Amino acid sequence: MYKPNPVDTSDIILSEDLMELTEKIAENVHEVWSEGRIKEGWSYGKVRNDAKKETPCLVPYCELPESEKEFDRNTALETIKLIVKLGYEIKRK
Repeated sequence: MYKPNPVDTSDIILSEDLMELTEKIAENVHEVWSEGRIKEGWSYGKVRNDAKKETPCLVPYCELPESEKEFDRNTALETIKLIVKLGYEIKRK
């Protein structure tokens, strides 16, 4: 049976700038996801219906429920933490 084993990033503390970047990445993750869903024929629906390809999440990021935003934020946060943990630097030009 598959057992996930993500890299432990609990020791990584991000700067305020990188925390702000996390939110921008989270929003973009949603935009990329939305674009992909639309290309696959999905549309907005008040409730998720896989058979009809409808989802209530095809809305701008700012209109998502907090629970959905948290999913995108966590993806972004853990990605940035992994980059830092692996020894890379993220700098703004």
